[in-house]
Amino acid sequence: MVSVAELAGVSVRRGEKLLLDDVNLSIDEGQRWVVIGPNGAGKTTLLSILATTLYPTKGVVGILGEVLGAVNVFELRPRIGLTSASMAHRIPYREKVGDVVVSASYAINGRWHEHYDEMDFERAGRLMDYFGVAHLADRTYGTLSEGERKRVEIARAMMTDPELLLLDEPGAGLDLGGRERLVSTLNQLCASPYAPTTVLVTHHVEEIPAGITHALLLSDGRAAASGPVGEVLTDENMSAVYGMPLHIEQAADGRWTAKAAVTG
Repeated sequence: MVSVAELAGVSVRRGEKLLLDDVNLSIDEGQRWVVIGPNGAGKTTLLSILATTLYPTKGVVGILGEVLGAVNVFELRPRIGLTSASMAHRIPYREKVGDVVVSASYAINGRWHEHYDEMDFERAGRLMDYFGVAHLADRTYGTLSEGERKRVEIARAMMTDPELLLLDEPGAGLDLGGRERLVSTLNQLCASPYAPTTVLVTHHVEEIPAGITHALLLSDGRAAASGPVGEVLTDENMSAVYGMPLHIEQAADGRWTAKAAVTG
């Protein structure tokens, strides 16, 4: 297997607080990972390291064959697709959706005076069609629903044909319909053999698409469990991390549910 990301003994400290504590993780090409855990577990911190926007206080990080700290991250980042709330907030609300997607070719948020060739526009069009937002191409980003924005952001993250795709809580703020449309989109993405290696961060097992292969369960900055998703998302592991008895179940269609276990 070809390694896409490797974390060895990675810790991140801010003052007296350990955001990540001695995390080891190996992500191979073609795998689909979910990172899950309570608030403050270190999920977004971990994703920031994978995105090369945060350096560890301790440990070694390998991303796409390069070692973080010994590589020009500005050359590495175009190989990584990222969606996150902080990135979404930088997208101008008056920008047309088509321009939001195609401008990722230059790693900028919106059109300025760059030159795009026909292949750029064709790729942007294919991605918008794939993620169900092609009909919104001439709408401004600020007029979209939250669910539509999420799908536009994923299309944008795919514009550079990344080798690693990072999705930081894409379901946050969505209503039930928006969440289900998003999960359907992620199901399609994870099932594609042409999709990049993917890491999804979420708070809720209900947002895990069917094609996820591996899981990392974080608690207080430490890896509580890591490996094939069915071995990680167990009643025992989830109950220990969330501090209450939980029952975790995977349906025949691959979707997950969690509910408080009946006791007594």
